[in-house]
Amino acid sequence: MALQYKDYYAILGVPRTASADELKKSFRKLAREFHPDVAKDKKKAEEKFKEINEAYEVLSDPDKRKRYDEFGPNWKAGAEFRPPGREPSASRRPHRRGGAGQPDFEFGGTGFSDFFEAFFGSAARQQGKGGRSAGFGGDAELVARGRDIEGDIMVTLDEVVHGSVRAVNVRSEVDGEIKTRTYQVKIPAGVVEGQRVRIPGRGEAGAGGGAAGDLYLRVRLARHPDFEVSDHDLIHEAELAPWEAVLGVNLSVPTLAGRVNIKVPSGTQNGQKLRVRGRGLPGHDATHGDLIVVTSIAVPKELTDDERKLWEKLACESHFKPRG
Repeated sequence: MALQYKDYYAILGVPRTASADELKKSFRKLAREFHPDVAKDKKKAEEKFKEINEAYEVLSDPDKRKRYDEFGPNWKAGAEFRPPGREPSASRRPHRRGGAGQPDFEFGGTGFSDFFEAFFGSAARQQGKGGRSAGFGGDAELVARGRDIEGDIMVTLDEVVHGSVRAVNVRSEVDGEIKTRTYQVKIPAGVVEGQRVRIPGRGEAGAGGGAAGDLYLRVRLARHPDFEVSDHDLIHEAELAPWEAVLGVNLSVPTLAGRVNIKVPSGTQNGQKLRVRGRGLPGHDATHGDLIVVTSIAVPKELTDDERKLWEKLACESHFKPRG
C-alpha cells in the first residue's frame, strides 16, 4: 500500500539537524498557537494540533527518530510513499495488521495518521486460540475465536480529566472489498499512558461460529505545551528572573482548570520543585495527582550600560560566594 509520507521536520518547522531543545521549543510554540482551547477555528486547529503532536511523538523519541530518518531526507510531504518490504498493490488496501493470510485492518478517528500507524503504532495481536468441535455428519469443523486487533489512540489531557466518547473507524478488507465499521469508544477519565481501552467483540470475526475477538486501543497521551506528565502528576517549568528567585515572588502558573497563584519563597534555587496539591490528573480512585512547578532561573543575555553597572555594584556588595 502506498501511504502519504509525513515530513515531520517540516510540520514542526525545524531542520533535520534540530536538537532536542530546538524540537521542544518549536513544538511548544506551535502547540500553543494551535491548541483547540485557544484557537478561533477549533476544527482546523484540532487537526493541526494532532499533526504537531504526531510529529513530536516521533522526533522526540531517539529510537523512533532514527527509524524515521532511515526513510531518507528526499521525500516530499504528501507524496506517495511505499514502506520498505511492502509489495505494490493495484487497489487501495488497508495496511497489514497481522501475518500472512490474515485480514488487514486500518484505523480512523484515533488522532494518528495511517503513516504513523504503519511504522510506529501498536501491532495487531492474535490472542484468541481456536479449537475444533465435531460438525454435522461427523466432519470436524474448525471453531476459532477471532483475533484481537490493536491500535493507538491519541488522548488529550482534557479527556483524561473529563473522559470522552470518540468515534473510531476500523477498516478491513472482506472478499476484496473494503468494509468500514464505526464504534463509539468511551475514554474513561483517569486513563494513563500505555493503558489499553478494550471494546469487546469488535475485533476479527470468529470462524465456524467462534466468538469475535476484541478491539484494543492503546492510549498515547497528547503532548501539552505547558505540561509534562509523570503518572498522575503534571510538571510545569516556570522561568524566574534572578531577582524573583532571590527575593521571592507571587507567581501565576497554568493548570488544566485555569491559572492559580503560588508563592515562590526567597532564595529559590534553579530546578527547585514547588508542589501544588490536587492540581494534577485524576486517578481511578477519585484522587488527583499534583502540579509540580520546576523553577528555571533565566539570566539576561544582553544588558544596557546602566544594568551592567547595577549588576557590578551588586557583585561588589554581595557576600554570596557560590564557589566557596
